[in-house]
Amino acid sequence: MKKSRENTVVKISILSIIANLVLVGFKAFVGFMANSIAIISDAVNNLTDALSSIITIIGTKLAGKAPDKNHPYGHGRVEYMTSLIVSAIVLYAGFTALVESIKKIINPETPDYSVTTLIVLIAGIIIKYILGMYVKKVGKKINSDSLVASGTDAFNDAILSISVFISAIIYMIFHINLEAYVGILVSLFIIKTGIDLIKKSVNNILGVRVESSLSKKIKKEVEKDEDVQGAFDLVLNDYGPDKYLGSIHIEIPDTLTVAEVDKISRRIAKKILEKYGVILHTIGVYSVNTKDKTIAEIQKDIRKIVFSHQGILEMHGFYLDDSDKTISFDIIIDFAVPDREKLCRHIYDEIQEKYQDYTVHITLDVDAND
Repeated sequence: MKKSRENTVVKISILSIIANLVLVGFKAFVGFMANSIAIISDAVNNLTDALSSIITIIGTKLAGKAPDKNHPYGHGRVEYMTSLIVSAIVLYAGFTALVESIKKIINPETPDYSVTTLIVLIAGIIIKYILGMYVKKVGKKINSDSLVASGTDAFNDAILSISVFISAIIYMIFHINLEAYVGILVSLFIIKTGIDLIKKSVNNILGVRVESSLSKKIKKEVEKDEDVQGAFDLVLNDYGPDKYLGSIHIEIPDTLTVAEVDKISRRIAKKILEKYGVILHTIGVYSVNTKDKTIAEIQKDIRKIVFSHQGILEMHGFYLDDSDKTISFDIIIDFAVPDREKLCRHIYDEIQEKYQDYTVHITLDVDAND
């Protein structure tokens, strides 16, 4: 499956390279012949697309290397590094095109559009539109962010080429020269694309919130287990596209033996790996009180206290140990709360004051997933 995905990315990228280089050749030739900075900028944009595809291939190949002693979880994150390089190239191309367009406004030159110019532009629009739709479709199918981004970029290029085409028509009919201004429009769009790509690449390197649908599916699947009463604290570490290693906490009855808990954790890990390709290397346990019904009333009361405060998203892992007089649980506070630790201390003081016979332990968890 991994090799198949890699081969697909490489094949689609090669197709993109060929298409973009053909367009670069035609657009550059026509752009210089017509003295059109807008068409030349469009050609530069296609050249950066081809270069991006080359780097995507290199990144995909490096990311596919087997794990080694220094990189036990593989090299998948290389794709994010190459994506950052592509983003920088796109941004540079955008600024270069912007400078040339501004020069054309300061020192205007008369373009010389022809029927050949229009034919090349129309062909470019059609090719980029079809290429964009196809690459984006394949990217979504194999869950490749790089291909989805390339497809979206190609589709946007088609829209930009339409603007260049319209400016050429306006000049040929009304003799109004807008091509330098269209060149600025194209360059600003390229710059915006580069900035967006940089943001996404940096976010992937830093680590971002797990996709909501995936985290919800995993927790829901874990909770289907007959012995699990709740699933919390799911943490997924991204080691490249489609490669997650993570951990989760489950609530289970305090009557189970270690052997039974081991059996449950292995069962859950196997199920999640088979269904979602996610490796849960750690499954922590929250013990649930089942031997004393009065504890349920205490838990209900403490829950009421906790949720009486604004910004509380979740409370879990509650356990009251009568043998050493401790009450333990976790809470998750919204990042929107200015001082989450202060609120946590306030809740602690409130509960400790009411249950002075117990030592209260509250863990402030991170709102890491939905």
